[in-house]
Amino acid sequence: MKPVSELLKNRGPSVWRISPEATVFDALHLLAEHDVGALLVMENDRLLGIFSERDYTRKIALQGRDSRHTLVSEVMTPNVLVVKPTTEMRDCMSLMSQRKIRHLPVMEGDQVIGMLSIRDLMNDIIADDEMTIAQLQSYIYG
Repeated sequence: MKPVSELLKNRGPSVWRISPEATVFDALHLLAEHDVGALLVMENDRLLGIFSERDYTRKIALQGRDSRHTLVSEVMTPNVLVVKPTTEMRDCMSLMSQRKIRHLPVMEGDQVIGMLSIRDLMNDIIADDEMTIAQLQSYIYG
């Protein structure tokens, strides 16, 4: 399987971020605006954590907290698992499955260069499988 850098090269390094001092309500607007399930919580260029729809449902909605007055830093997931551009996509899938996560920031040194979602990986696997099937059919049927 190919490395993460191949996937980022083909789709672009879309990284949506938010400040730890922003409100959860602001974060929800960004999630909706960009149609994504998670935002990187960053201060300048330093990764502090990740805020996801899961954080919202479990730490705001279910606890009856007010998203307009709760800061992202209060409910974000700190200590984010990250991968390198050289990490194989199969290893990312395995990591996501084992740790029950849906998003992986891609870092080169201390710099965030992209973010992968489980959807990105699944779409790429499906595209590869469809290409393999087409090649096999072409070989079999001439």
